Amino acid sequence: MGTAEAPAADAEAAPVVRFVDVTAESGIEYVLPSGTDSTYPMPAVMGGGLAGFDADGDGDLDLYIIAPAPGGNRFYLQQEGGVFTDATSAAGLEGDGMGCAVGDLDNDGDLDLYLTRVGPDRLFLNDGEGVFADRSEAWNAAVPGWSSSAALVDYDRDGYLDLYVARYVAFDPARVCSQHGGRRDFCGPTEFEGLSDVLLHNLGGTGFEDVSVAAGITTVEDAGLGVVAADFDHDGEVDIYVANDADPNNLWIHQGGGRFLDDGVLQGSAFNRWGNSEAGMGIAVGDADLDLDLDLFVTHLITETNTYYRNLMLPGFEDATIDTDLGAASLDLTGFGTAFFDADNDGDLDLAVANGAVKRRPSALAAPGAATAPFPFWSDYVEPNLLLLNEDGRFVDASAQAPWTELGLSRALVPADLDGDGDLDLVIADLDGTPRLLRNLTIDPGADTNATTSNWLRIRAFDSRLRRDAIGARITVQTPDGARLVHALPPGSYLSAGAATAHLGLGAADTVQGFEVVWPDGLAEHFPGAAANQVVELIRGEGRIR
Repeated sequence: MGTAEAPAADAEAAPVVRFVDVTAESGIEYVLPSGTDSTYPMPAVMGGGLAGFDADGDGDLDLYIIAPAPGGNRFYLQQEGGVFTDATSAAGLEGDGMGCAVGDLDNDGDLDLYLTRVGPDRLFLNDGEGVFADRSEAWNAAVPGWSSSAALVDYDRDGYLDLYVARYVAFDPARVCSQHGGRRDFCGPTEFEGLSDVLLHNLGGTGFEDVSVAAGITTVEDAGLGVVAADFDHDGEVDIYVANDADPNNLWIHQGGGRFLDDGVLQGSAFNRWGNSEAGMGIAVGDADLDLDLDLFVTHLITETNTYYRNLMLPGFEDATIDTDLGAASLDLTGFGTAFFDADNDGDLDLAVANGAVKRRPSALAAPGAATAPFPFWSDYVEPNLLLLNEDGRFVDASAQAPWTELGLSRALVPADLDGDGDLDLVIADLDGTPRLLRNLTIDPGADTNATTSNWLRIRAFDSRLRRDAIGARITVQTPDGARLVHALPPGSYLSAGAATAHLGLGAADTVQGFEVVWPDGLAEHFPGAAANQVVELIRGEGRIR
C-alpha cells in the first residue's frame, strides 16, 4: 500500500496510543473483491461489510467478511493463538452482500445472522456450533431492493428481536455516470430514487412480519446507509437513527404502540449546524461527553467534514463538531465505518474512522505509479484512516503514524477485543485489499516501554429468560471518577455488526462501586460493585453478577 503524508497535527499533544497491523500473522490472506469493472457498478464502491461475533460459542470472536462481488463473502473461525481459518463452505455462508446484523433471533442461545444485499436479503439461523441454515423465505426475511445497514431492536418489548433494515437507492445498472469532462466514474445517490426502509416484526422466533407501513416509516424514501437503535431520550421506548446519503437524516422517535415519528429536524439531528443535509454514511453512538446520554457521530463525503451531534436530551441534539475539533481532520476525506471506543482505557471515548473516496479525488494521495490496495484501479480513490483521541472533550488527531497513514479503500469498521487482553482492537474491511486486523498495544506494558497500564471492564447484560444478551439495556456504572453510561448495543458503524457486550475503560481505578441497569422492558435494577479487569455478567432479575 501507499502511505499518505502525516497529518499536520501536534504529535506531542496526543497521548501515546499504539496499534500494529497483525493481518499477516492472522491467517487471513483473502482479498475482498469489489466487483469493479469498466462499467463502474455503484455497489462495487459502496460495499465491504463486516461482522465480529462468537459464531460457535467457544468464547472467541469470529469474522464474517462481506463483499459486493458475487461469491465474495468469507467466514473465518478464530482458533487458539488468534489464527483464523476459512470455514465459509462448512458454515453455509457463501454468497455476496453489503452489510449485516447479528443477534439471537429465535432465543435459542446462539447468534444468528441477517445479510443485507442488493436484494433479496438473506437470513441465516445458527445451529449453535457455527453452522448456518438459510431461512430467508421461511421467515419472510428476503427484503427486496438495495439494503445497506441493519439494526436489531425489540421495539414492542415482547422479548424477541425485531429488525430495522435501512435501504439505499433504486439502482439501475444501465445508468452511466461521468465526471466533468466526460470521464467515466461511479454514480452518486442523487442519480436514483431513494427507497423507504423496512421494519420486520419478530413473530415469536418463528418468522417476520413486515410492519413498515403501520410503523409510519414508509413516509420517507431517502438513501439510507447507516442505522442505530437506542432509547435516545430515556422515555423507555427505543428510537432509531438513520444516516442518509445526501438526504436529511431521520430520527424515528417511538410514539408507543409500534408507531414512529421522524423528529430529526425538530431535534437538530437531520442537518448540520448550517442547515445542510450531508452524505451520511456511518454512525458512531456513545456518551462522548460523559453526561449520561447517547451522542451521535456521522461520517460524510470529502469537503463536508464529519458531524458530531451532542445529545442535549429534551431540546434534542446540537452540532458540536467545531466545538470538539472534529471538523478539520475529515475535511479532505470521505468517511464510512466509524466507532466510539476507548482506545487507551482512560475512561472516555475516542473515535476511529474508515475512509475511502467514492469518486476520483480532486488530488490523488497515492504516489504516481504506486500499487495501492493492491489494485491500481483505486489509485485516485484511496485514503488514510483516522484515529481521534478524546482529550477533555476535544479530539486530537493521532493518525500520524502507521497503520493509520496507510492508504486503502476502507469501508466497514468494528472495534473488538480479538485477543482477550482487555483493550479494543479494530477490524477494517478494505475493498480489493486484505481486511486489516489492528491490534491495540496501548495498555500492554510488555509490548512497548511507553505503554500504560489502564484498567477496564467488559459488561454483559444477560436475560436468562430469553437466553440472550439484553440488547438495548442501559447501564450506569458508578466509578471512582463518577458515573459512566454504557449500553448493551452492537456497534452502529457502516454495514457492520458486532457483540453487544459493553467495554468500559477505567484508567487507574481498580474497582467500580455498582451498576444500575434499565432493562429493555423497563425494569430498573441495582447490582453491586466489581473489581476491574474482568468480564462481568449482569443477570436480569437476580441483582447479582456472574
